Amino acid sequence: MGGTSGRHRWWREGIFLWLIMELGPRLISGALWVLQLTVRIRFVRGDELLRRWANREQSIIAFWHNRAVLMPIPYRGAKLCIMNSQSRDGEIATRAAARWGIHSVRGSASRGGAKGFLQLVRAYRDGYDLAVVPDGPRGPRYVAKVGVIQLARVTGAPIYPVTYAATRVRRLRNWDRLVLPLPFAHVVYIVGEPLHVPREATDEAIEALRAELETRLVAITREAEATVGGTDDGDDVATAA
Repeated sequence: MGGTSGRHRWWREGIFLWLIMELGPRLISGALWVLQLTVRIRFVRGDELLRRWANREQSIIAFWHNRAVLMPIPYRGAKLCIMNSQSRDGEIATRAAARWGIHSVRGSASRGGAKGFLQLVRAYRDGYDLAVVPDGPRGPRYVAKVGVIQLARVTGAPIYPVTYAATRVRRLRNWDRLVLPLPFAHVVYIVGEPLHVPREATDEAIEALRAELETRLVAITREAEATVGGTDDGDDVATAA
């Protein structure tokens, strides 16, 4: 009996996992299509980045983990690559991104980070723009890691801080307080001043640029929330250094 019960439990868990992996990306992609059709978008200081995309000039865009949901919508470049974690959630995100033509490499600070970094460099050399989440995949929220600065140093690409806020949102109670815009929201995207990382940058210069990226992302996120009259409930952007 115990063996039969164990097999039944394994079968149920296997079916449940299959449903998550197969249906999850489709649901995420479908929800994003609905949002694309219903939200109203406005850019603030986005002209330079949009021009670069139009001219096929490669860039790195950096955004907080909790602002990732709508980032595929405004992208206007030729092709985009992002690094997703090697977890189950990362697999779901990878499959959902693929449905939007976004290429993913796998890795994180805790697992496969060096391999993922090298794959991003290779993707850039193959003509991809890069999307990087400086506080992902596990936080702390609104604290930038140094990886994106190292990536810019190796590739020579400018880093554009990007964020958004929406008039109608739901916020999850997970570690990053994920921001989920709702249909028919007004969405404001704000692009910060780009950072350029010299190839000969010292460790001290790299740390200073990491801190500057963090400061700029916090500042534009505050600005975006203020623009739409948001309070950023549940987040700590209002008090982030």
